Amino acid sequence: MTLTGKPVRKLRTHIDDLRGASRLAIDATQGVCDLVEAMHETIASGPDVLGRPLERPTRAINAVLYGSIRCVTRLVGAGIDGALAQLSPLLGPSDRASRSPQEDVGLAVINGVLGDYLQETGNPLAIPMQMRHAGAPIELEPRALLETFPNAGRKLLVLVHGSCLSDRQWHRQGHDHGAALSWDLGYTPVYLHYNTGLHTSTNGRSFAALMEELVSAWPAPVDELVILAHSMGGLVSRSACHIAEEQGQLWRRKLRAMIFLGTPHHGAPLERFGNWFEQILGVSRYSAPLARLGKIRSAGVTDMRHGSVLDEHWQGRDRFAHGADTRTPLPLPADVACYTIAATQGHEKSRKLPGDGIVPVDSALGRHKKAELTLAFPETHQWIAYRMGHLDLLSSPEVYATLLRWLETM
Repeated sequence: MTLTGKPVRKLRTHIDDLRGASRLAIDATQGVCDLVEAMHETIASGPDVLGRPLERPTRAINAVLYGSIRCVTRLVGAGIDGALAQLSPLLGPSDRASRSPQEDVGLAVINGVLGDYLQETGNPLAIPMQMRHAGAPIELEPRALLETFPNAGRKLLVLVHGSCLSDRQWHRQGHDHGAALSWDLGYTPVYLHYNTGLHTSTNGRSFAALMEELVSAWPAPVDELVILAHSMGGLVSRSACHIAEEQGQLWRRKLRAMIFLGTPHHGAPLERFGNWFEQILGVSRYSAPLARLGKIRSAGVTDMRHGSVLDEHWQGRDRFAHGADTRTPLPLPADVACYTIAATQGHEKSRKLPGDGIVPVDSALGRHKKAELTLAFPETHQWIAYRMGHLDLLSSPEVYATLLRWLETM
């Protein structure tokens, strides 16, 4: 702990990444072993019509065979982890500033797919939520913030990335919406970096707390706070705003606008496909063990089936169960100017607009067949980007021109 009572953040080395990767490899080996054992037992037990006569002897043999494999795997894993742990203190901290953009991308993808598992198992690869600048973490303390932002102004812009992405990916094809808005409108951009594999509401709660720290420690009085969110980042931002309202947090009163880029407010078809894939495999007992593969996807991914943003959207429910959208409505926050942009790979004359490759147009615009779930974006606060993919929203000149127009006239 520091003199201020805040915990000291442990600086990480590349050895920590190696330890995390080795643990993940061992866990994967154990998982494959479980899968093969289940399939072996199912096939070798004999047909159901004969009462599966070989089930008991097969299970006894498998217990010895696969048990020995698991034992050896655990011993090897413990040995590697212990050896790497001894090396870790000998190396200086890398903290994330020395990680290349390519390494950041790879880590972001792993967290997007397995992030909840990484956190639950204490794996060093789990990304801790933090505010960042130029790819490096920011200490949320007035003096440190002033050193990082010597020209910190009263207009604060927080950018929230999407699933399987990192804060560095706001810079795409030579363009960064945050840097451009800093130049054109005088905003100071700060970038959130987080584990997208966690539940949206879990990240929302952490984001709300971090925003409170940021605004309270900001070197200048904050007159105008804007959140710019891409994809899943929009769900996390809506969740954080709701938490801040419930807890009466300071930053919520400073929030003037939220802008969503390709946010799946009502879900994304790709997650629903994964859910159907799992259901189909479970039909036969011979393919049922393979249905476990469908359960690899993280809580963050399953939250995007319908666009879950509240704890009650997932607590007490089987997140892998197939079912209708039964979410409790969460309207857009009052007294905040909310804007949304949907991308479509179609063109203006298309009879039915396809999505951007990940998010449908209606979902991004907040439209839903149930009136109570429809988000009330004013018509002038909606815009459709034609002939554009999901990631193009991060670098499109047309998208930036729209952001600029909205913020100039807000």
